[in-house]
Amino acid sequence: MTEVALADDGPVDDDAVDDGAVEVPRPAFRNERSIDIAASPEAVWPWLAQMGFGRAGWYSWDLIDNLGRRSATELHPEWMVRRAGDPVPGGPIQFDTPIVEPPHRLVIAVDRHRLAGWTIRFALSYRLRTTAAGCRLTAVATGRIDGPLGRLFASYLLGPGDAFMVRKQLRGIRARSDGDAGR
Repeated sequence: MTEVALADDGPVDDDAVDDGAVEVPRPAFRNERSIDIAASPEAVWPWLAQMGFGRAGWYSWDLIDNLGRRSATELHPEWMVRRAGDPVPGGPIQFDTPIVEPPHRLVIAVDRHRLAGWTIRFALSYRLRTTAAGCRLTAVATGRIDGPLGRLFASYLLGPGDAFMVRKQLRGIRARSDGDAGR
């Protein structure tokens, strides 16, 4: 299994990760990322809750994950997930939300999505924990692809690609939550 554990602002917060990350069984990769944000979980939560393709975007590399459409720099309540089971559009796939616990936990997941000869399983768990300076946002991604060469593809392309995208995403969320989307 390929593992990445990185933090932009210090070590990955093991307590936040262990407390609530939803993971794919027998993942081909597991990525953890954390970032400190100078805002409360309540201020950060709406930016997480409105993510999605055709909605706020993913606050990452828009050309790659949002077909060039710029990610939102304003909040849109009509795009926000409110309860577990609300869908999150992901372009060619749709994510489910098995856990929605404002303002602390959001999990988006794809369970057994069929694509060509593959079956894709993916989960991305977000955790917001209050700190003295605001909050710490931790993201844990796990995934696997069942089918011909699926494990190889998941381990060496999907996993590293996700780590690259989520790093930019967390920085984008921080910039929006801090009130400086241009950072």
